[in-house]
Amino acid sequence: MADGSTPDMQVRTTCPYCGVGCGVVMKPDPTAPHGWRAQGDPAHPANFGRLCSKGSALGETIGPEGRLLHPVVDGRRATWDAALDRIAAGFRDTIAQYGPDSVAFYLSGQILTEDYYVANKLAKGFLGTANVDTNSRLCMASSVAGHKRAFGSDTVPGAYEDLDEADLLVLVGSNAAWCHPILWQRMQANRLRRGARIVVIDPRATATTDGIDLHLAIAPGTDALLFEGLLVHLAEAGRHDRAFVETHTNGLADAFAAAFARAGTIETVAAGTGLKAAEVATFFHLVAETERTVTLYSQGVNQSHQGVDKVAAILNVHLATGRIGRPGMGPFSLTGQPNAMGGREVGGLANQLAAHMDFTPEAIDRVGRFWGATAMAGKPGLKAVDLFQAVEAGTVRALWIMGTNPAVSLPEADRVRAALGRLDLLVVSEVIGSNDTLGAGLSGPAHVRLPAAAWGEKNGTVTNSERRISRQRPFRPLPGEARPDWWALAEVGRRLGHGQAFAFADAAAVYREHAALSAFENGGARDFDLGAHAHLDRAGYDALEPVQWPLPAGARRGRARLFDDGRFFTPDGRARFQVPGEPALAARPDADAPLLLNTGRIRDQWHTMTRTGLSPTLGRHLPEPFVEVHPADAAWFGLTDGGLARLSNRHGAAVLRVVVAPGQRRGSVFAPIHWSDDNAGQARIGALVAAVTDPISGQPESKATPVAIAPVAVGFEAVIVGRALPDRRVLDEAGALAWARTTIEDGHAVLAAFPKLAPSDWPAFAQALLGCGADDLSDAGDPAEGLYRAAHVRDGRLIAAIAMTAAPERPGWAHLKPLLGAAPLEGRARRAPLASRAAGGGPDPGSTVCACFGVGRTPIEAAIRTGCRSPEAIGATLKAGTNCGSCLPEIRKLLAAERETA
Repeated sequence: MADGSTPDMQVRTTCPYCGVGCGVVMKPDPTAPHGWRAQGDPAHPANFGRLCSKGSALGETIGPEGRLLHPVVDGRRATWDAALDRIAAGFRDTIAQYGPDSVAFYLSGQILTEDYYVANKLAKGFLGTANVDTNSRLCMASSVAGHKRAFGSDTVPGAYEDLDEADLLVLVGSNAAWCHPILWQRMQANRLRRGARIVVIDPRATATTDGIDLHLAIAPGTDALLFEGLLVHLAEAGRHDRAFVETHTNGLADAFAAAFARAGTIETVAAGTGLKAAEVATFFHLVAETERTVTLYSQGVNQSHQGVDKVAAILNVHLATGRIGRPGMGPFSLTGQPNAMGGREVGGLANQLAAHMDFTPEAIDRVGRFWGATAMAGKPGLKAVDLFQAVEAGTVRALWIMGTNPAVSLPEADRVRAALGRLDLLVVSEVIGSNDTLGAGLSGPAHVRLPAAAWGEKNGTVTNSERRISRQRPFRPLPGEARPDWWALAEVGRRLGHGQAFAFADAAAVYREHAALSAFENGGARDFDLGAHAHLDRAGYDALEPVQWPLPAGARRGRARLFDDGRFFTPDGRARFQVPGEPALAARPDADAPLLLNTGRIRDQWHTMTRTGLSPTLGRHLPEPFVEVHPADAAWFGLTDGGLARLSNRHGAAVLRVVVAPGQRRGSVFAPIHWSDDNAGQARIGALVAAVTDPISGQPESKATPVAIAPVAVGFEAVIVGRALPDRRVLDEAGALAWARTTIEDGHAVLAAFPKLAPSDWPAFAQALLGCGADDLSDAGDPAEGLYRAAHVRDGRLIAAIAMTAAPERPGWAHLKPLLGAAPLEGRARRAPLASRAAGGGPDPGSTVCACFGVGRTPIEAAIRTGCRSPEAIGATLKAGTNCGSCLPEIRKLLAAERETA
C-alpha cells in the first residue's frame, strides 16, 4: 500500500477523544477513505471492543487535508533549524529583559504524556517559569483541587469495574450518553443485568435522562446544596459509617454543622434547588438504602465558579458513609479529554510540579535535584484565564501554544484572540494550517508555526479516567516535515544550553525518566508511582499493555482501587471533610441579559472540530450550530423552531439556529462549543462566556453566563455544495446572516441564511458563491415560490451547486452530494443539479441519527411505520443503535412521536 502497510497488519492504539481511553485497532483497508479503518480493541479493558461514533469514524479524519507540513516563521516557510533558533533566541531575550515569568506555555489534554513532561521540565526546571497551564484547566481543575483538599492527592479512587458492580449510579452534570458513550453502555448493561438504578442530576433533559429511574432537573449552581442536604439525611437515617469516620477522617463535625444550617430539611433543599420535595426525598432514600453507590460527575460540576465546593459536597457524602475504595462504590470524576489525567501526572497545571508534587520547598528541591535543574521555578504559575489576561496586560511576552485553540475555547474569546496579537513571540505547534488561534492565512498572529505529529503518527502514552495508561502507537509515517512535540521542545532545550538534560533518544526515554521521577524519594508517600517502569526498555515500551497506576517498583499490575485501607495522602493519613461555600450564581440574569447560557459538547463532534470536522459521517447528525430554548421562552422572545436567534451580552455575540426543546430548563439556553470562525460565521460561543473562575481551582464558569436572545429575520435559506469551499469573505460580502460548513463525500457543504434578495440578483449572487462566470452557470428559479437552484458544471462534472428557498423553508440537498463524485453528466443528466430531488425519486435520508452505521431519520421513520415498534426491532432491521448506543434516545423519541401520531 502507499504508506507501506500491508493488508494483514494492524496496530493497537488508543482513541484521541474523550477520557474513557478506548482501545482502537487500526487496520489497512483500501476501500476506506484514507486507507485505514478503525475497530474497537476487544482486549482493551476500557471498552472491550466497543467504539462510539467518533471513534468509529477515526479513519475518515487522518487525511492530508489542511495539514501544516513545514515550519513557518513570520509568514514564510522556514527550516526546522531556523524556527527552533528563533524560539530559543526569543525565550532567551524575553527572559533577559523581563524575567522568567514573562514566558509561558499553554498545553492540551490531547497531547501525549511524553510531550507534557518535556514541556514542564523545560519551563519549570530550566527557564524558571511555572506559567505552564493547559486546556484541562477548563474541564478538570475543580476535580483536581477537590481531590487534593479531601484526599491529599489528585487520586480517582475507583475503576470502571465499579460501574459494572454498583447498585446505584448517580450522574451529576454529565451527559454521558453523548460525552462518554462507552461508559454509558456499561452502566446500561449493569441496569439490564443486575437491576442497577440510575439517577441523573442535570438542569436540562439530555440523552442521558432518557429512560432512567430519576431525573433531578436542578436549578443551576445548587448541586452542593443538594449534596449537603443528602449528608444531613444520611446521618438522620443512620447511614454515616462512624467507625470509618472516626478512624480515617477529620472535619465531619464542621462540614455537618454547615450542611445542617443550610440544608437541614428536605423542604429547604427542595426550595433551594428548584426541585419538588418528593423528588428530593426519593433521591435521598435511594442513596441511604444503597451501599453500592457510585457518583459520577463531569463538566456540570467542574465548570463552575463553585466547582471545588460541588466536588467537596460529593466527596463528603462518600467519606461520611465509608463508600470509597470498595467494589461498586465511590466518587468518580469523568475526565473530558484523552490525556487530561496524563497532563496532571507530569505537572501540566500551573500550580503543580511533576509526579503529583506541589510547590512545597521539599518538592521543589526534590524535582530540581532529579532534573539537575539550572533555574527551578519556586512558586505556582498563572492559571489559564489569568495567563491570557497577563498576555493582554503585557506581563507575559512570549507564549508557546501546543495542540489547542484558545481563541475559540477560552472565556471571553474575543479578548483572548486580540491579546495574542500583542505578544512579542507567539509559537503554535499545530497539526492543521488554519484555525482561529493561528489566524486566517500566513499573515495571522503566530510568529512561529511548527508542524506537529497528528494522531496516527504520534508515539507515546495517555492516561484515562480510571488511571489507566495506554499506548498511542503510530501506524502512518510523519507527513512532510511534521515532528513530535516532545522533540521540538527538547531541541529548544538544547539550543538554550541544556543538551544533557534533553538528550532523549525517543519517546521511550522520556517515559522512563517520567516513571523514574515518580518513584524518586517516594516510598509510598505519594499516590503517583510508576517505579516499575523506571527501567523499561524500548521493546517493553513498544509492547506496553494498558495498566493502572500506582505501579511501584516490583509490582506486576496496578491497583484498581485506592483508599480501601483507609489510608490517604494527607500528612496524618486521614481524609479531610470540606465545608462548601454558600450556593450562588456567579452572575444573575437581569433585564439586559435575562437568560443563563449553558455550554457543552454534542454527540458526534469534538472541541473545535479540527479533526471530527473532516468526517462526512460525523457531520450528518447536527451539521450547524444551534441554541436550545424552552418552548415558553421561545414564545416569550418571539423565536421559532428552525429560525435564527442572536445571543449576546457585553462579552460577545453569536447567531445560531433555534431548537425549541421541552427538556431545556426554562430561563436557560444551551449552545455547543464546537464552532469557530474557521468553520462557521458568528458561532464562537466562547466569546459570550464570562471569564469568571472558581477561586481555588481557577476553572471557568461555563454553565451559567447571563445572555440576551432575539430573533433574526431571514429572507432565504441556502445550501452550497462543492468540491471546494466558498471563501468566507464571499459569504460575508453576500450578507450571510449565519453559515456553517460541513464535510461531505467528495467535497463540502455550507448551510447559510441570507436577508431578502431580489430575484433579478439571484444569478450574480450564485456566480459569486459558486466561483464561476455567467457562461458556466446553469440555473432555474421560481420567483413566485421563492425557489432557485444553480450549478457550476465544467467538462460535464459538477464543481458546485446552490439550492435556495424562501425562509422558513429549508432546501433539500441530499441528492446533490453524490453528484460531486459522479461521472461526467451527459445530456439531460446535466440538469440533475437543478432538480429538487434525485432523478430516481428516492427519499432524502434526513439528518443522521445513527452515525456508527450512517442511518438517517427517514429510514428509521419508515421502519417504524412498517412495524418496528422498539429500538431492538429497529436495530435488527437497520443496525441503528447496535454499536455505541448513543443514538438510542433519539430512536426512542421517534418511536414515541409515531405512537402519538397513531
